Amino acid sequence: MASPHLHHRPSQLPRLIATDLDGTALRSDGTISPRTAAAFATVEQAGSTLVFVTGRPPRWMHAVADVLRHRGLAICANGALVYDLHTETIVESHLIDQPTLAETVRRLRFEIPELTFAVEYEGGFAHESAFRLGSWDADRIGVASVRAPTLISRPCAKLLALHPSMGPDELYRRVHALVGDLVTATHSSGRALMEISAHGITKASALAGLTVRNQIKAEEVVAFGDMPNDLPMLTWAGTSYAVANAHPDVLAAVDHVTSTNNDDGVAQVLERLYRN
Repeated sequence: MASPHLHHRPSQLPRLIATDLDGTALRSDGTISPRTAAAFATVEQAGSTLVFVTGRPPRWMHAVADVLRHRGLAICANGALVYDLHTETIVESHLIDQPTLAETVRRLRFEIPELTFAVEYEGGFAHESAFRLGSWDADRIGVASVRAPTLISRPCAKLLALHPSMGPDELYRRVHALVGDLVTATHSSGRALMEISAHGITKASALAGLTVRNQIKAEEVVAFGDMPNDLPMLTWAGTSYAVANAHPDVLAAVDHVTSTNNDDGVAQVLERLYRN
């Protein structure tokens, strides 16, 4: 169990800071506070690597890249895509192949017929007409309504499955039981929206690959998160923090708890870690 507001200063600076964005480093209105932006700059100035690890697709990263002055890397779509914020290009992808995508949708639709589906491709987004779009995608360019056969006709980075009434934790358990042998499911939005990646692809798998290439050990990583899709990353990292507004499962799993996202909880920790 985490100890609330327990803070420490390691003898050495972390070599890599990995943080979720929505609900963790971003305020609830989706903005990055000046304090948090300054803390992120301090991390890079100290020579540590800063990685944003998010369920967001790359197409939702432009405003973040601007605020952060196009610094660093982002692991997007829960690990399926690695995105270079300097160039705003995808540099690595781990997609659900088309046969697996089709079989996943077939199984879920047969067993839970109320589900509606959408997919994130490497470049763009498509959804069934009955899929209720979130505020991010209403009236957005590159968002297409298509029929199911078109939706599952090519590989994708993330399959989204939305239920009109079931609780997200219950829906996760059902989806995992039905298709956990094919794909990896998680959730992060607080509504009954499953985010489904290729089998074994998580925030942790992408982050681990990145650290191996850069000869960084898990114990040299400090990670921050708030929702179940952050759990693989938080349990993998040497030091883990939840913001105080996190999901109960996350609060129970981490080493430390900091203040809420709206109180710049991530920045508070980074300021302590990197103070002169």
